Amino acid sequence: MQEQKKLKEISLFLADEDATVALAQQLAPMLTGTHPAFAGQTPGGRIHLKGDLGAGKTSFARALLRACGVAGRIKSPSYALLESYKLFNLYCYHLDFYRLSDPREWLDAGFRELLQKEAIILIEWPEQAGATLPPPDLEIHLVYADAGRQAHLTAYSNKGTSWLTTLVLPQQEYPPRDFPGDA
Repeated sequence: MQEQKKLKEISLFLADEDATVALAQQLAPMLTGTHPAFAGQTPGGRIHLKGDLGAGKTSFARALLRACGVAGRIKSPSYALLESYKLFNLYCYHLDFYRLSDPREWLDAGFRELLQKEAIILIEWPEQAGATLPPPDLEIHLVYADAGRQAHLTAYSNKGTSWLTTLVLPQQEYPPRDFPGDA
């Protein structure tokens, strides 16, 4: 990813898959332009999803796409590299770069054109594209934290910053009071 300044960062604990779905459900109307705070703004945006295998990147992407209005089966793009969906006048592109062996492969596949469109673009494993990938509006890095995940959200654009400032975050306590090992 090209180096760009982080504009805003927040971290929150996602206790379970329901918490991950709730985060995706909050972001979805911001990306589709149906959230009242984003009325009149151009819908779409780019989100990069980072984290170890099984950390919840695909679960988040599916929840976001479902909350945006995608009906039917939402497949993982692990083997195909790209799954696309049409929502009214907005496209959604879900890419997975895990299997890339060279940072330029995504360019050779013609995916650069997708980034130029007004669309919702979700990219799992963006680090596989190296410095050739432009910065996202928002990066979500999921890290194992006990039975849940710690989500680090970083905005790299004004759009991403507005998403983060609009989120309604639950009261958080990490680790939970009844965390094993507390005295």
